[in-house]
Amino acid sequence: KEAMLRIVLTAALVGVSHAFIPTMFKCGSSINTNIISRHRRGLDLSMTAADVQSGREPVHGLKLNERGGIWVPQRARPRRNRKNEAIRSMTRENEVKPSNFIYPLFVHTKDYNEEIASMPGCLRHTTDSVMHEVGEALAEGVSNIILFPKIPDDVKSNSADECYNPKGLVPELISRIKSQYGSSVNVWTDVALDPYSDQGHDGMVSSDTRGDGGKARILNDETVEQLCRQAVAQARAGADVVAPSDMMDGRIGAIRDALDSEGFTDVSIVAYTAKYASAFYGPFRDALDSAPRASSAAPRNKKTYQMDPANSREALIEARLDAAEGADMLMVKPGMPYLDIIRLLKDNTHLPISAYHVSGEYAMLKAAAEKGWVNERDVALETLLCFKRAGADAILTYYAKQAARWLNE
Repeated sequence: KEAMLRIVLTAALVGVSHAFIPTMFKCGSSINTNIISRHRRGLDLSMTAADVQSGREPVHGLKLNERGGIWVPQRARPRRNRKNEAIRSMTRENEVKPSNFIYPLFVHTKDYNEEIASMPGCLRHTTDSVMHEVGEALAEGVSNIILFPKIPDDVKSNSADECYNPKGLVPELISRIKSQYGSSVNVWTDVALDPYSDQGHDGMVSSDTRGDGGKARILNDETVEQLCRQAVAQARAGADVVAPSDMMDGRIGAIRDALDSEGFTDVSIVAYTAKYASAFYGPFRDALDSAPRASSAAPRNKKTYQMDPANSREALIEARLDAAEGADMLMVKPGMPYLDIIRLLKDNTHLPISAYHVSGEYAMLKAAAEKGWVNERDVALETLLCFKRAGADAILTYYAKQAARWLNE
């Protein structure tokens, strides 16, 4: 009844006021005649004084509010929760903090730092430089770092025995970091053979040709034995977290047993659970010279052990196995192209999830920023926030220190 009364009253008012409409609206033009006719018939209630003055065609379906302005009759208006920063920050669902970051550091045996051409802003550090970087990261609130070594060719082999040398580059650096910074920093280590392999693979290469495409195979169980030795050597040096990135079957359980049998029950395992055979790893392999070698009898890719980018349900198989074998956290690699996998694992496990913002993603962002096509700060922080929104609890990113600085500004 109220609506009908409003229509009748509006129509009457329009009719009465017709005599007072300015001459410009009595010109007989089709648009003005149409406007007046529609309002006389009460078909549109949205004609405002501005419409009358401008001769604009009214929009069918809109209404007038009590003050004569346009009214879209919708009670729920999500924009009310976006109207100012105080409201937006109060209702924000996800937040990225420096404590979420894991800072990757490349280290080599040389006595000077080297730039990595495909990863602007990243260096192959000396051990002294690593110590400095750890201190700077801690000052910004980043208390987790992971070491990636570039090993000299003269100590590489198919069996990668250098990976568990207690006097090697990584164990000695772990001990030095823990001696200086103690429990204020968590030292993570990469558990895989590729930096130490003369084949460029994450596992030992067979001497036969029974593998994919008539090539040599990547040996699973023999590799796991070496990985256990590597993880124990790192734990003895003081590593807080070991992160097997090799994708061999059964390695999480074997490493857990090896650590526990040595008394390292408090050393955490972060499993590279869903590590895909991705094209986004190129700059990282440049940094460590860890790509499959042309001289290797094995395939020039890692598709027989890393996951197929076309698959998602397979990640659930890997997650269930890693959880059952004693993993403390699950990692997805790469990150941005695999946000769906991060969410899939988050929804199907109670373990924390980490995401690896890999070198190819980093390099693309850097290149676009250098061209002036994007605002590097804004895009980098949005990228990291996307990982959190997808379900990541921890983010391994080459932006860790810089992003922390931005967040602390």
